[in-house]
Formats: sequence, structure tokens, C-alpha cells
Amino acid sequence: MYKFILLPIDVSEIEQGRRLINFAQQLSGEGTRIRLLNIVADIPVFVAAQVPNEVFRTAMINAKTELEGLISAAGIEAEAEVKSGKPGATIVSCADEYAVDLIIIGSHKPGLQDYFLGSTAERVVRYAPCSVLVVR
Repeated sequence: MYKFILLPIDVSEIEQGRRLINFAQQLSGEGTRIRLLNIVADIPVFVAAQVPNEVFRTAMINAKTELEGLISAAGIEAEAEVKSGKPGATIVSCADEYAVDLIIIGSHKPGLQDYFLGSTAERVVRYAPCSVLVVR
């Protein structure tokens, strides 16, 4: 099967995260590494200057706690990581850096903003250095 599976998870969509973990379990074999990844989106500099650093730090800590809760609830052996940046680019960068075999990413029905800017899942599919499974 796969040796290393990356699961980018939006902690505001926990139910979808559970579904992604289920797919990873089905596609993993003995020795497969699974890493859950949450990206805290960068905020514009002019906004960041007005927001205390503690807010950003708290968001990252809360996201890691949510990921660890998903891992515990699923009863799987996996890693949890939280990074900051642009979600699509950061996911692709991590996939390349970690040499993952598969990215399992959730998708949603696109909104108007997605038609102009594109969705995170679309960017990952387009630029990922490995196979990508998109789950609706």
C-alpha cells in the first residue's frame, strides 16, 4: 500500500477529518506513516499588526489539540502537525518535504470565491508531487 499518507485537515470540519482518517486506515498497511496536518492561514500584515500574537499562538495550540483528539478517537498511530501559511502551497510543500506517497484531502461544494480564486483541494491536486485522493 502506501508508506506515508498526509491528511490536511481543517479543524473547523472535524467530521470530514474523521472521514479522511477512515480512508487513510483503509489505504494503509503495516508500517504506513500517517500525518495529520492543519494549516493556520496567514493573515495580511496590516491585520496582523492589530492582532495580539497570543491569538495566533492560541489558534495553533487549539488546532494541534483538535488533531490529537482525532488521532486518539480513531485509535490510530499518527503524527499531528500545525503550520502557518497559505494552505494549498503549504500542503504541497510539506508533501514534497516529507516525500509522502498520498495526500487525502477533503473538498466541499465550491462557493463563488472558489470560482475566482480556486479551492485548496484544487491547488493541491494541480501541484502535488504525489497522488491525491479528494474526498467529498
